Amino acid sequence: MAKQETNKKGKLIVFSAPSGSGKTTIVRHLLGVKKLNLEFSISATSREIRGIEVDGKDYYYLSLQEFKNKIKNDEFLEWEEVYRDNFYGTLKTEVERIWAMGKNVIFDIDVSGGLRIKRKFPNETLAIFIKPPSIDALKIRLKNRKTESEDKINMRIAKASAELATAPLFDIVVVNDDLEKALIQAEKLVSDFVKQ
Repeated sequence: MAKQETNKKGKLIVFSAPSGSGKTTIVRHLLGVKKLNLEFSISATSREIRGIEVDGKDYYYLSLQEFKNKIKNDEFLEWEEVYRDNFYGTLKTEVERIWAMGKNVIFDIDVSGGLRIKRKFPNETLAIFIKPPSIDALKIRLKNRKTESEDKINMRIAKASAELATAPLFDIVVVNDDLEKALIQAEKLVSDFVKQ
């Protein structure tokens, strides 16, 4: 007799890390591994659309008032005001949309958002922290991107120190000092978790 899977919730895979640790590269790799059955959770934001970003693909772009109304109506799984009037969050409907497709949800999300999801769904969530080999290595990676000013890089480094302190709160810490090894380790961790 076939297993009845219709009401089964998928798993939640959270990847958090300081900027420049390689989490986005790891998440993109995992999305390409068909057997993991992953779908990317698109975050909502109140910030303006940038460059070639697309609404509903890069983010769900909401006005500040729309975002605040959704907070008031308890429509977010997690949300945060990252900078003044600059909100980011995960809509409950986004997770429901992915679960309705019969897929597991993968998040590329900040540390506090990742931990909130883990608290709300402790059994369904695998929370992985991607750790750079050192703060110096992180600074070099951020400089090599050539996308931000020295001030912005220093701001990210200061934030990274605080984020690194939260690593023990995650289920697993993957040190990304060799990308190939980190990809293999992350793939195995997620594969084992989604089979449970």
